Amino acid sequence: MVLQTLKALADPSRLRIVDVLQHGELTVQELTAILGMGQSRVSRHLKILAGVGILAVKRQGTWAYYRLAETPFFSEIRLALQKNLQTLPAHRADHDRLTSILETRRQRSQQFFEQHARQWDRLAREVLPAADYRAPLLTAIPGCRGLLEVGVGTGVLLAALREKAEKVIGVDYSPAMLEQARGRIDAEGLTGIDLRLGEMTHLPLSDVAVDAAILNMVLHHAAQPASVLVEIARVLSVDGALVIADLLRHDREWVRERMADQWLGFEQEELLAWLASAGFSAESFQIVSGRQEQLSVFILSARKR
Repeated sequence: MVLQTLKALADPSRLRIVDVLQHGELTVQELTAILGMGQSRVSRHLKILAGVGILAVKRQGTWAYYRLAETPFFSEIRLALQKNLQTLPAHRADHDRLTSILETRRQRSQQFFEQHARQWDRLAREVLPAADYRAPLLTAIPGCRGLLEVGVGTGVLLAALREKAEKVIGVDYSPAMLEQARGRIDAEGLTGIDLRLGEMTHLPLSDVAVDAAILNMVLHHAAQPASVLVEIARVLSVDGALVIADLLRHDREWVRERMADQWLGFEQEELLAWLASAGFSAESFQIVSGRQEQLSVFILSARKR
């Protein structure tokens, strides 16, 4: 396998693929746009890299996402390889196009929430078993001094979260959503809540600023979910708690358009791998099944190591 791995890497185009995939999962179509190659050529290179275990593929409905894998030999040489990939002639242009694609993902999602902020609670109830998973979600959140909700949305959980913490910070990248949340705070007479505009991969908080964080139906909207977990680890105190409620892997493609979802849910194994890489230890994982046409939800609890 050592020889096969080195042979697979001995090609400029395949090195470019490894270079851009350091920054997250991408589809064949996105890689084609970044590399400026035909789809058949890109697919051939992906097949070679996946064949020796350098890449792994995750299928989401009709989409296939490629990411770097963690085979023993490739893991050993990966760090040294990363230090030299920036010397590739196409490195800067590839990363400029990668940045553009990730920004397009973000803008599409933000535009959706700006347009549907007032209808969001109703839309969510149609596809999520909210009444069934909310109680165990709140039970999983420990009492603390400072609690962060990433993707606060319309603030539907704020009153309950305020009972868990002395201070609650809610972050969202949609001004329209924050406006709805502020209206809810005023209507319910809530205090001790600080709403902030910000990205979930660049949270407007200092290091180790809060004791616990919650992600409620947010991660599947992230362009790079693993990067979100790394950023949350930054703002959490040592032994800080993280609670995630999100969708189990499913195959309903229509949610991409109707709900601006970037991911068709997640599998437990990939979540645990991302958490471990970000510095978390998982503590519990429970599933709440959806009723009829509703999607099933998981609730995951973890601690910052």
